[in-house]
Amino acid sequence: MSRERFADMITIGRIIRPQGRKGEVLVEPLSDQPDRFPSLSRAFLPGPDGAARPVQVRDAWPHKGRFVLKLEGVDSIDEADDLRGLDLRIPEGDVSTLPPGSYYHHQLRGLRVEDPAGRELGRVADVMETGGEAAVLVVRGPNGETLVPLAYAFVREVDLAGGRAVVLVPELVDAD
Repeated sequence: MSRERFADMITIGRIIRPQGRKGEVLVEPLSDQPDRFPSLSRAFLPGPDGAARPVQVRDAWPHKGRFVLKLEGVDSIDEADDLRGLDLRIPEGDVSTLPPGSYYHHQLRGLRVEDPAGRELGRVADVMETGGEAAVLVVRGPNGETLVPLAYAFVREVDLAGGRAVVLVPELVDAD
């Protein structure tokens, strides 16, 4: 039997803290499809030696923009607290195809970022959800870190096959 590696899976949420007294956890969705949580039956947590540890999701419901999950075998506040800060992931094969122009965070991480003239600005190190309309690309390069809103005004092209994104740096965009 092949063991799935946690690092090869797609992050769909992060456990924020315990929620309730029976081991429920509050999860921040990190997915373009937060509606997946109420129907989620299985997810993965990090296990020993980089393996993925499966957990059964017994129940899930929305709570103030996040989701509360009841995981099988997590039955106390202390057990739930042990999961604080852990990512919930699913295998890439469980991810739905998105419409053109939409991307999963994992697809954007690592992309080479260029300006429209082709000058390399760095690579996408992370994608931050800010609570605003658009997520933000965290681009790290020779000139430090640049934050670029994931909106057409700034991200002009995403070429997943070519491993690059063309962006306008916010400081350089004319605010007409």
